[in-house]
Amino acid sequence: MAAQANAIDRTRRMLSLVTYLRERPGAHVADVARAFGVSEAELISDLDVLPLCGTSFRGGDLLDIDTDGDRIWWHNPDDVAAPLRLAADEATALLVAARAVSTLPGLREGDRQALLRVTAKLEAAAGEAAASSSRLSVTFEAEGGVFADVDRAISERRRLWLRYYSPARDELTEREVDPIRLFTVGHTYMEAWCRLSEDRRTFRLDRVAEIRVLDEVSAPPEIEVRDLSAGLVQPSADDPEVVIEVGPGGRWVAEYYPHDSAEELPDGGLRITLRTPDPASLRRLALRLGRDGRITAPAGLADSARAAARDALAAYEAQP
Repeated sequence: MAAQANAIDRTRRMLSLVTYLRERPGAHVADVARAFGVSEAELISDLDVLPLCGTSFRGGDLLDIDTDGDRIWWHNPDDVAAPLRLAADEATALLVAARAVSTLPGLREGDRQALLRVTAKLEAAAGEAAASSSRLSVTFEAEGGVFADVDRAISERRRLWLRYYSPARDELTEREVDPIRLFTVGHTYMEAWCRLSEDRRTFRLDRVAEIRVLDEVSAPPEIEVRDLSAGLVQPSADDPEVVIEVGPGGRWVAEYYPHDSAEELPDGGLRITLRTPDPASLRRLALRLGRDGRITAPAGLADSARAAARDALAAYEAQP
């Protein structure tokens, strides 16, 4: 199985990939994946990101790299090979970001020192722009610190302790996990082996209330990395079936939730049939829909959703 890389390792790989592809026009996907020790799916994922990179966000300055699934073509290597010249605002943005990242808790010391050396060179080259950038600062949200701790734990093969908010149960739980990888699908997530449930779990970083890197060695079992090309939520045919009826104002549910079927109703709504490994998690969806939707099956879930709605209404009416 291809080595499971963390976010920083992936960035390093993509930087090396640019040089590699410049020297090998028309390289075969299979050969490049083998050279970098990744799966072809991971390589294609990298290639999807590279066209968003370049010396600026102007069209001609972005990397024009594409693939037909067999070979990889870089159409404008000479256009982006000229020495980079930074405008004053670009130099300021880079310096502010570099100083902010260097203060992240959990950043590997080698990476921190490398970043500080680059920052010093930028300051020398930027001149007056460097002086103006020193008057600016950035404070990361809590998720930035969580990301750094997870990335460090993956790199050092350390276990993590979490206090994590579960929206399905509306509660905070404490658990120890062996982190496997970081990935982004809309939000940033950690995939890990949870020692509380003894199973693979996915944790959204902005729901981590507290985190600590432990001394224990992380030792997740050998498991196949999930292919997320079809999205984070990929229901199984063995998962319980849930039926939700929505009015016209709730048709958005069919756009956001993978489903087996969406049957038109006379009032302009939909009868949506979907599968989920945790049907109880859909109670919050029912509360969010309000009068625009209701769970009709299974009966137990429909009853609990109605009870949750009554409790929420009673709590609201009890407020002074």
